[in-house]
Amino acid sequence: MDSLLAAAARALAAGDVLTALGHVALRSDPPALALRGVAMAQLGELQRARELLRLAHRGFGADEVLARARCVVAEAEVGLALRDLAGTAPLLAAAHALEERADPHNALQAWLILARRWLLLGRRQEAESALAQVQGRALTPALAAMAGLAEAALAARALRVSQATAALDAAAAAAQASGIAALHAEVVQARSHLAQPAARQVAREAADRLLDLQAVQDLLASPACVVDGCRRGVWMGGRWRSLARRPLLFALLRAVGQAWPGDVDRDVLIAEVFRTRDGDDSHRARLRVEMGRVRAAVKGLLSVEATANGYRLVAAPGIAVVVLAPPIEGEQGAVAALLADGAAWSSSALALALGASQRTVQRALAALESTGQARATGRGRTQRWWAMPLSGFTTILLLPAALPGD
Repeated sequence: MDSLLAAAARALAAGDVLTALGHVALRSDPPALALRGVAMAQLGELQRARELLRLAHRGFGADEVLARARCVVAEAEVGLALRDLAGTAPLLAAAHALEERADPHNALQAWLILARRWLLLGRRQEAESALAQVQGRALTPALAAMAGLAEAALAARALRVSQATAALDAAAAAAQASGIAALHAEVVQARSHLAQPAARQVAREAADRLLDLQAVQDLLASPACVVDGCRRGVWMGGRWRSLARRPLLFALLRAVGQAWPGDVDRDVLIAEVFRTRDGDDSHRARLRVEMGRVRAAVKGLLSVEATANGYRLVAAPGIAVVVLAPPIEGEQGAVAALLADGAAWSSSALALALGASQRTVQRALAALESTGQARATGRGRTQRWWAMPLSGFTTILLLPAALPGD
């Protein structure tokens, strides 16, 4: 590395971006392009940063494996900020290449980026595996803070609140030691999300009760049978039955769950679930079939009984039935949860993160935009969606995740 490149690298490490650019702004060799890309990323010019890093990657020779791997990691971090969640394989290969060539700092950075990306995609096991690569290793304060944030997010998704709190405490200390204000602000924001209401406990004849993550964890640890509208399933005593792929059955279960210990009229169920005001004998026959499927799906946890007017849930003696609902109902709820991190998302990235079709996501975005909860910038492939964080709510329970013991 020549003297100008070394000076630019030292300036970047010290946070003096403009000085770094002054050293390499007029150069087009691959190392200078890579440094310019990193500098532009720190200035918030993410698209330009990505272009420069890609040029640098192409400029390095095939035998310059270490330099190319570093470019992949830097571009992946920019992609994460842009919420471009595709292309995990090159980053995974870069992490292994950096490990093999004794560049532990950038290798650890790669594993942390992978963990954060997999967290956004709801792939809990992969995120845990990536975090396992950095645990027990010497980390700089900045990397330690990033690892703490990732560990806290993973624990919060699994409703291990005390573990999430401890990870955030460690992240706060590391961020303070790093001297990076943006990192410290991210930890503060994560702490505030952990304390905010995360779900609504639906009451039959009273106002809904807001629950934070600790209250949700306590509820799941209680003897109650929880009809979970956040993840669409039933939880009781460590047993989980998912109905996420059977939305009609879950809609029926939730309707009778909200009426527990009473029943729900057949015509009301037909109107609410089948979305028709003029139920006839064919609808009633279909209702009998679908309620039979609900009965089979929750067997061993709950019973479904027919009454003179409709249907009701029956729990074991001493077991209460509790219905949880997300803060935002409808298709747009999970989309709003992802947008609430304040980053710019493409509709394709949202669809990938949620495992939904792009058309479904676009419909939800249009609904959010019509109510002033989301806005778009750019057009075509460059279009990105933004939203302000949901005031007063944490969105962890809306995001893809697994229940404890799942």
